[in-house]
Amino acid sequence: MAKKIILTGDRPTGKLHLGHYIGSLTNRLKLQDETEEYVMIADAQALTDNADNPEKVRQNVLELMLDYLAIGLDPEKTTFLVQSMIPELPELTVYFLNLVTLARLQRNPTVKNEMKQKGYGANVPAGFLTYPISQAADILAFKADLVPVGEDQLPMIEQTNEIADTFNRFYGPVFKHAKALVSSTGRLPGIDGKAKMSKSLGNAIYFSDSEKTIRDQVMEMYTDPKHIHVKDKGKVEGNVVFTYLDAFDSDKSVVEALKKQYRKGGLGDVEIKKRLIDVLESLISPIRQKRERLAKDPKAVMGILEKGTKKAREATKKTLAEAKAAMKIDYFR
Repeated sequence: MAKKIILTGDRPTGKLHLGHYIGSLTNRLKLQDETEEYVMIADAQALTDNADNPEKVRQNVLELMLDYLAIGLDPEKTTFLVQSMIPELPELTVYFLNLVTLARLQRNPTVKNEMKQKGYGANVPAGFLTYPISQAADILAFKADLVPVGEDQLPMIEQTNEIADTFNRFYGPVFKHAKALVSSTGRLPGIDGKAKMSKSLGNAIYFSDSEKTIRDQVMEMYTDPKHIHVKDKGKVEGNVVFTYLDAFDSDKSVVEALKKQYRKGGLGDVEIKKRLIDVLESLISPIRQKRERLAKDPKAVMGILEKGTKKAREATKKTLAEAKAAMKIDYFR
């Protein structure tokens, strides 16, 4: 049986952090052994709100590749690609633009929320407003069966399948529905206790962080503001240190014992933070060391991306040819 096709990826606007590890990277590591997995560096999408800073996008293409390889994604199992180097994707996007109304784009809840967060109002760049169509082109070009997403991205998959249905109705059966693969793990909060670990909020721990940086970040973590003295009873719920221990400490019995003692009183914040520092350093240290080794030969790393992009383009060429034949615009075949 043919393997399921997975398409996933990231915008190159910064390095990856522990929130990505919990939310998507652990899934990708598992899926690469079970599926035909494509990991896209979505640089064209990143430019929809970074058009005035292309150097930021360019520099972070390498940073993402270093993170991918350092955490264990294997180029023998996973195909890495850079979005802008596959011309079939923007060509499909142009054709799909004719299948979606402006009103439908404006109703997309994900886009509406992002526009509000960025304060665009009526001055939203056209590229940003239409990026769900570009995203649909990415998914459909690879004929992806599964697309790992967070719950906030479910409207994107819904719109992708609407576009597939409209295309098939107009021109004939070319595209199939993609299915969202929603992570079973919740979002990892930032070290400040905010709902989401985020590059833009400056509350993240990165794979490239030094041991000292990790220690400093953990010591700043939000715990229980009412737990002032060691003898005080502490609250575990909403305590970021315990949230991280639940996520990353493999010895669950020890974590449960620490929670019990913390609730009773007699356990200080510094002690639980020291345990978390050890847990995170044991996870991040080998990733950081591998990342540093890989960074010494950026040409080799980018060579992996170039090779993957060429392979990925073969798949998109085939899909585009099918789509153009269905649309009767394959004039010179």
